[in-house]
Amino acid sequence: MWFPSIRVSTRHCRRPLFQPAVWQLYCLPIVAAGLLASAGCDQLPAIVDGATARQAGPASAPGPPPPLRADSLLVDLPPREADKIRIASYNIQVFGVTKEAKTQVMHVLAEIVRQFDVVAIQEIRSTDQGLMDRFVALVNQRGHSYHYVLGPRLGRTVSKEQYAFVYDTTRLTVDPRSVHTVDDPDDLLHREPLIARFVFNQLPAGQGFSFTLINMHTDPDEAEDEVNVLDDVFLSARADGRYEEDVILLGDLNVNHERLGQLGGVPGIRCTVMGEPTNTAGTKSYDNLVFDPGATSEYTGRAGVLDVQRAFRLTDEQAKEVSDHRPVWAEFSIYERRATSLAARPR
Repeated sequence: MWFPSIRVSTRHCRRPLFQPAVWQLYCLPIVAAGLLASAGCDQLPAIVDGATARQAGPASAPGPPPPLRADSLLVDLPPREADKIRIASYNIQVFGVTKEAKTQVMHVLAEIVRQFDVVAIQEIRSTDQGLMDRFVALVNQRGHSYHYVLGPRLGRTVSKEQYAFVYDTTRLTVDPRSVHTVDDPDDLLHREPLIARFVFNQLPAGQGFSFTLINMHTDPDEAEDEVNVLDDVFLSARADGRYEEDVILLGDLNVNHERLGQLGGVPGIRCTVMGEPTNTAGTKSYDNLVFDPGATSEYTGRAGVLDVQRAFRLTDEQAKEVSDHRPVWAEFSIYERRATSLAARPR
């Protein structure tokens, strides 16, 4: 099956192009301001800080979870509400079999995922393609029904990475026709984003919130160049022929909200993280969710950064073993709404 893939243009030709490209989808059911380079991102109002599907067999998961003290999660997360969707991004530093061997770490990661309806994950570095099967089986140990979409291994060096979306199938459905990586023939991006469209599935057709997620991890040495390409990616995703106005770019951008370059210059674009630390050490603000709230009027105004160390009462060393990043999140209504800005119209 063939899908249109977004192709980013060169810096000298800003018009996004489209090109047919085949993409293999791994969607696995699991048993258990301006265009200046220094342009920033305005703040969102915040209340709280190829189409081939394969079936996964039963995945073995780590044994009984050790006791976790996650009762302070509410410090950074408001109570769950049935009519709200929580979308998160999390760079799980060097997520592979070495980290998987640390049982306590894996249970912390699983508990984090359970707090959200969909999590965009960056920095999966395992060559063991069963890693995500086992991780999502662990997430599902308490009766949940999460699945995942896994992108291809990407990168210019020997150390390849993958993106993933882990999502709650009782609330969200992924459109397999929408899943693809950005086509980057000029090699402007170190790791081309993974894109997928989701729909809230507990309402009649057309009434549930539908949205497209762009999962991105910029190269830390070339981050300021790469964000000057991501405006093409964002605008192309919004005008890809499916007329999806609700596009959210999220991930580890390796720049703060003031250095989003041409991405920050997209009309109406806003950030949920405005300088709050998103690394475990509390010194950098690199992770974000970026979208146009005029187009995505489903945004409730609630967003924040989850301090994993505080929430789980971890020592400094324990927190570093989980990841050197903190999850970032935002909340949206489950009900599809009309856009309130002209920027939402297909371009």
